Amino acid sequence: MNPTVTIIGAGLGGLTLARVLHVNGIPSTVYEGEESPMARAQGGLLDIHDYNGQLAVEAAGLMAEFRGLILEGHQALRVLHRDGTVLFEKGDDGTGGRPEVYRGELRQMLLDSLPDGTVRWGRRAVDARTLDDGRHEVTFADGTTVVTDLLVGADGAWSRIRPLLTSAVPEYTGASIVETYLYDSDTRHAAAAKAVGGGSMFGNGSTPGKGINAHRERGGTLHTYAEVTEPLDWFAAIDFTDTAAATARIAREFDGWAPELTALITESDVAPIHRPFFALPVGRWDRVPGTTLVGDAAHLGAPNGEGANLAMLDGAELGKALATHSGDVEAALTEYEQAMFTRWETPVDEEFLLETLFGDDVPPRLAALFDAE
Repeated sequence: MNPTVTIIGAGLGGLTLARVLHVNGIPSTVYEGEESPMARAQGGLLDIHDYNGQLAVEAAGLMAEFRGLILEGHQALRVLHRDGTVLFEKGDDGTGGRPEVYRGELRQMLLDSLPDGTVRWGRRAVDARTLDDGRHEVTFADGTTVVTDLLVGADGAWSRIRPLLTSAVPEYTGASIVETYLYDSDTRHAAAAKAVGGGSMFGNGSTPGKGINAHRERGGTLHTYAEVTEPLDWFAAIDFTDTAAATARIAREFDGWAPELTALITESDVAPIHRPFFALPVGRWDRVPGTTLVGDAAHLGAPNGEGANLAMLDGAELGKALATHSGDVEAALTEYEQAMFTRWETPVDEEFLLETLFGDDVPPRLAALFDAE
């Protein structure tokens, strides 16, 4: 008889776990605080890598569906100097290993692959505790509870399940991004649209921790991430509901940059959104029977393009371990956690990362720039 499996959080990691378990004949229940799949915007584009995220998609048996989500041409890449000079440019010939998909569509693909009723919406976890018999009880905001043999926290940065395993809490890294959107850019924001090109654009200067990066999304939308390294109090002094004032203040951090780059901030068609970077300290927790974590709940880090990919890989690897060690949950959790900890503790290989972005012939000036950043 399979143990009851309860997953807290219907993000990419939790849903990938539920899907891989389903493929292997193991039922699970996912509890999600949001009221419905479309209760809030699910973010923009993700590049799903062939060395982690796509491995999870394969384990979930969804490669055909995944390929149908890929935005053709959006692996195109440009790197611009702050003065607008193009340092590097690469088109998308369809052979790259980092295809772009919308986060929301990827999540819906996973949701559609699960049996009806797997996800229980509007069930926000507020507390969890270990019972005398070794099982775990989760309490929800509506006052209801659930008791489970295996509890998996897939509930993100501020996980309510994490305290069962570790006292670690996320800490501000010192840097934030400010998001903006320019709509119908090819006609309304032509200079900025030309600067971004057909896919992703990295705008870099000589100051570490400062950059203007952007994705081209459907319909000519430019989704920009302006990185600024300042304390949280500095951002708190900005009224982000005042679009003109807020964008002007952020743009001042990029004085002297090319106008087609700063326009990605100042010409925003929406109020800018402040998103601070938090991270968990790297470290292992002791094995706690009957519970574990995946994704940001386990190893939150500052955004580097790997977070969603690693969350999905966590879910897939945990699902496969539970299927392999049928009847021995602790063996499965031990195997999963050892591999997950190793991934977390191993620094990203900069040469490998640069090669996946730019190919095997990275211009020295570009390599030096990214190393400095």
